[in-house]
Amino acid sequence: MIPALRLRSSSSRLLQAHRSTPTTSLLWSGGGSRPLSLLAAASSSSPSSSISNTGYPSREEPSQRLPQQYAPFHHHGHGYSAIQHRWLATGGTDTSSKEEQEKKEEQESKPQTEQTDNADDSSSSSSDSDSDSSDSDSDNDTAAAPPPKKVNAESMEFQAETKQLLDIVTNSLYTDKDVFLRELISNASDALEKLRHVQATNTASTIDSDVPLEIRIDLNEVDSTITITDTGIGMTRDEMISNLGTIARSGSKNFLQELQMQQEAPVANDISRGIIGKFGVGFYAAFMVGHLVEVRSKSALTEHSTVTPKVWSSDNGAGSFEIFDLDDNIRQDRGSSIVIHLKEEFWQYCDENKIEEILKRYSNFVNFPIFLNGNRVNTIDAVWVKDPKEVDDETYADFYKYISNNMDDPLETIHFRADAPLDVKALFFIPSFHSEKYGMGRMEPGVSLYSRKVLIEAKSPDILPDWMRFVKGVVDSEDLPLAISREKAQDSALIAKLRSALVRKFISHITKLAKKDRSRFVDEFYKEYAFFLKEGICHDFEFQEPLSKLLYFETSKNQNSELSSLDEYIGRVRPEQKDVYYLCAPSRDAALNSPYLEAFEKADVEVLFMYSAIEDFVMANLEKYQGRNLVSVETSDIDLSELTKQSGKDDEESEDADDKDEANVYNADRKLTPEEALDFCLWFKKELGDKKISSCTVTDRLHSSPAIVTDHESGALRRMMRYVDTQDGNRDYIPLPKQHVEINPSHKVIVGIHAVMKTQPALARVLAEQVYDNCLIAAGLLDDSRAMLPRLNDIMMCVVNGATGTDESVQSGSTSPGKDETASTNISVDDGKAEESAKEESLVSEDSSSSPKSAASDGKP
Repeated sequence: MIPALRLRSSSSRLLQAHRSTPTTSLLWSGGGSRPLSLLAAASSSSPSSSISNTGYPSREEPSQRLPQQYAPFHHHGHGYSAIQHRWLATGGTDTSSKEEQEKKEEQESKPQTEQTDNADDSSSSSSDSDSDSSDSDSDNDTAAAPPPKKVNAESMEFQAETKQLLDIVTNSLYTDKDVFLRELISNASDALEKLRHVQATNTASTIDSDVPLEIRIDLNEVDSTITITDTGIGMTRDEMISNLGTIARSGSKNFLQELQMQQEAPVANDISRGIIGKFGVGFYAAFMVGHLVEVRSKSALTEHSTVTPKVWSSDNGAGSFEIFDLDDNIRQDRGSSIVIHLKEEFWQYCDENKIEEILKRYSNFVNFPIFLNGNRVNTIDAVWVKDPKEVDDETYADFYKYISNNMDDPLETIHFRADAPLDVKALFFIPSFHSEKYGMGRMEPGVSLYSRKVLIEAKSPDILPDWMRFVKGVVDSEDLPLAISREKAQDSALIAKLRSALVRKFISHITKLAKKDRSRFVDEFYKEYAFFLKEGICHDFEFQEPLSKLLYFETSKNQNSELSSLDEYIGRVRPEQKDVYYLCAPSRDAALNSPYLEAFEKADVEVLFMYSAIEDFVMANLEKYQGRNLVSVETSDIDLSELTKQSGKDDEESEDADDKDEANVYNADRKLTPEEALDFCLWFKKELGDKKISSCTVTDRLHSSPAIVTDHESGALRRMMRYVDTQDGNRDYIPLPKQHVEINPSHKVIVGIHAVMKTQPALARVLAEQVYDNCLIAAGLLDDSRAMLPRLNDIMMCVVNGATGTDESVQSGSTSPGKDETASTNISVDDGKAEESAKEESLVSEDSSSSPKSAASDGKP
């Protein structure tokens, strides 16, 4: 008859695991001699703010169940009584009789003054031992209120309802059933690591020294079993009871603790790097997929060589297990074999392809060879743990292709080790291209998290910021705080520090590349990944400064689209220039022809060119660089007078420039006087209305353009916002804010409109609206240029009339249905105060020989 043994649990290890993981909350019940029951509450569930129907206090109260004599108080809905509070305050040790408790409760319910009067009597009735205990506690606690007295205190150990605990471990601890294989392979690796240490210190103390250190996995589809075998240290009967019969007792951790006591610290630390286990629950993951688990083991120590191998067996995690001698017909070499009889719903784990995929995903880099049905699985080394000096480019390239599933060679390889805040080994690859530019959607994170070469989290979103999602690689830390399921890293503050250290290493490497090999940095890295660096500046304030040093732009003075960094730009400017100027435009040609650039060309000031919305957003986020303001040339308060004076041109050059300006085809014979300019600005604002214009002023920054709008929203950002709204299904028009208009009083168009604004108001208004739309086009703010086509047709009609010397153009347009109606309606409605009359048509025709003709000679409307 084989005796059945009950599974036990290491309560202290359970409490330590509870404190070390956020994924499972453990509540225990106690009182008297009744067994403790262990419950698990998912961390996502909301804790109750009051006592539940089961008599458990909320998470804010001590997690202990009330003794039986106190339960009726709760069940009658009275909440906590004074006795209950005292029981909780004394840690559950107040076990006085019911009569005594009722008496105490009656005394506590008396008025405060009466309690104060009886305080001395109550104090004098305490026993000497209790007084000594109270005095001792008071010495250790300097708080004003003394700690509660302990009456009949007893020290007890926590226990656990093992079957329920095992059910929690097997069904609630892990989110992915596949990890059972990872846990068992990690245990096998630890067994091999322990044996390697023993053999290194004393070879004669072990048996079968010629047997290689390896892990074998055999699948049996007929019997629906999967067997994991290691040739490691093995176990005796007592070790089976201790290691497998006690939940949350880690044999690997105990091994390391004993090792640290016996060996010098450097030796123990070196061995500990190969040990994976620490919580003592991974073995029980086998019950997730198996209804029966058997462990056959033979100790590798010589002193146990004559002992018959044992079998540990537990059926369906029933809370008990058996240990018996291994059948003579079954061979068991040194080490252990775990035989899992699969549940029917998990027979897919007998499929060799699935098991191979799981092994390569989680355990492909363990220290020992893994064989699946006789074939080696883990053939790739963990390159990241090697010394970078010992790894060649071909090895790096092969490893990159393996983890990224790409066929290209990496553009850059970054291999380093950091010791703060944790001892971390990292290997990063920058691919030669990224997939987002091909419209394949947003990439997932490309760096996986390992601990001691075992996968913890694939494509972890926490290790690197989102803007570094193009980076592929591995981060491995032996000291990483892990959840008990080993599926997630803990301690978010520590992880944030680790992430910061990794990002700074990456930025440092790229900065060195930019200095060492500028052409390779600009032509290969920056042109491919500039977008991600700019995204990092906008989203990651911590790294704005180092990332801004990696920004490169075209400028107004660079030729052949050559790029310059912000530092190079600042190095070229004159000392009196205190700001960095930039211009956003769709292309280089558009930037060079922009009216906003005119004043800077005259002052010989270099301007950065930017061609995308995110660059405009980057500048708005940076605001300053090296103490200099980043200023858009489209703002209104730019004063370049001092820079113009200091531009280095002598008087003769200035006179030549003035002569050139006078010869400019856009300049009128005379400019508007200050009074005329003011009159024009008032008229212009009135005609276009307060909904379009907030103000209109005169500027001297323009030369070949009649007017501009300043201090407006970014055209690139506006287009991006409209695109986002369209993607979200919002088709509503985003109204354009009021604009500030600056006019050039010397331009022929402005002077011409001023000349006719009173004599031919309809025509003047048509031209004013066209000037305003031209300003919006230059600023990139005109959403739909088709709206101004009828007006352009009217203006062209006037130009044609002036060129041919006729005054019947508008009327002849009526030969086409609706043509005349459209023309005269545009003019009269724009005037806003006259009906559609022949008199206004006559005014348009009369003006065709003057102002429109000048517009035609200008080549611009």
